[in-house]
Amino acid sequence: MRVVIVYESLFGNTRQVAEAIGAGVREARPDATVDCVRVDKADRERVGSADLLIVGGPTHMRGMPSGLSRKIGLQSEKRQAEDEPERRHEAEEGAEGPGLRDWFHELLRTRGDVPAAAFDTRGDFRLAGGAAPAIARRLRVHGYRLVAEPEGFITEDAEGPLREGELDRAKAWGAALG
Repeated sequence: MRVVIVYESLFGNTRQVAEAIGAGVREARPDATVDCVRVDKADRERVGSADLLIVGGPTHMRGMPSGLSRKIGLQSEKRQAEDEPERRHEAEEGAEGPGLRDWFHELLRTRGDVPAAAFDTRGDFRLAGGAAPAIARRLRVHGYRLVAEPEGFITEDAEGPLREGELDRAKAWGAALG
């Protein structure tokens, strides 16, 4: 079984969740090959070879990130770091590059026989929204068959860190998918 996990991450929280999901899949299916890859490295060949595709990203403005929301998030973090250097969050490599929205425009359609799942990271506050439902919708539009309800993993603040226990929950979710 070949599992490809595609993620977009600004400050590392979504990457950590993607890696934990991958660890859970490996634990449940030791024979599985798991490829956890940042969205800008998720080419058609890699994604097309997946027996299970898992896609995730951070929640921005109650939904899936966009070029504008990434720019706003990075600028906001820069301003906050100037005011409170001890709370500085380093941007992930590739955070300013293309994201999931761009990637979905390039994703080839399947015949509906490839299983998929969607996840996001999000704050725990009223009207926070989530990127996972939009990711799941786009997977369905591209012909993927969802094998789980979209899942959200909670951050303590917009930039993180992840809430205690979320990486364990992500690992368990990955094991269930495997």
